[in-house]
Amino acid sequence: MDQSPYSSLRGNASSGGNVLNVLGLLAICASLGIAFYYQLALKELPCPLCLLQRAGMILMGIGLMMNVRFGVKAAHYGVALAGALATGVIALRQVFLHITPGDAGYGSTFMGLHFYTLAALSSLAAVAGIALLLMLKSWEAPARDPAWKSAGGKLACILFILLVAGNLVSTVLECGGGACEDDPTFYQLLGK
Repeated sequence: MDQSPYSSLRGNASSGGNVLNVLGLLAICASLGIAFYYQLALKELPCPLCLLQRAGMILMGIGLMMNVRFGVKAAHYGVALAGALATGVIALRQVFLHITPGDAGYGSTFMGLHFYTLAALSSLAAVAGIALLLMLKSWEAPARDPAWKSAGGKLACILFILLVAGNLVSTVLECGGGACEDDPTFYQLLGK
């Protein structure tokens, strides 16, 4: 009889890592969804740095989605970690652009902070979360099936793919075939 500390976890269809990856992917979806809401409902077009931060969040989401779809792997966490670092660096760049006294910042705020400040803070939290997930991966026995087999895993992946597609379409409409404006006020392909 196997008496290893993992013996009670072996054979489970789900694991803590699976659940946390689905929750992380849903958190990315919430971030993209809130930004998309501000863009569409409140007519606040994202600046080029904002679009790059969204791209970094999408890269984070791709890493987590690969864990949900194909099973938890360190390489997938590497993709998510690269996205978190890229998002954090770009967000900090934007924070430093607006750090001078009297600068009101770019765009409106959410919970009293600008989106780029929230992106910098959430990127730091994501790096810490991914580090914890990597530790959990080495401690926890692998699940028998990836999280994709659950309804929550499928829902998170489908929602993420829809948000990525929506962001891609809106970015093409906003920027057209050239560089995005620094302070966009209209969608280039739709005209003024």
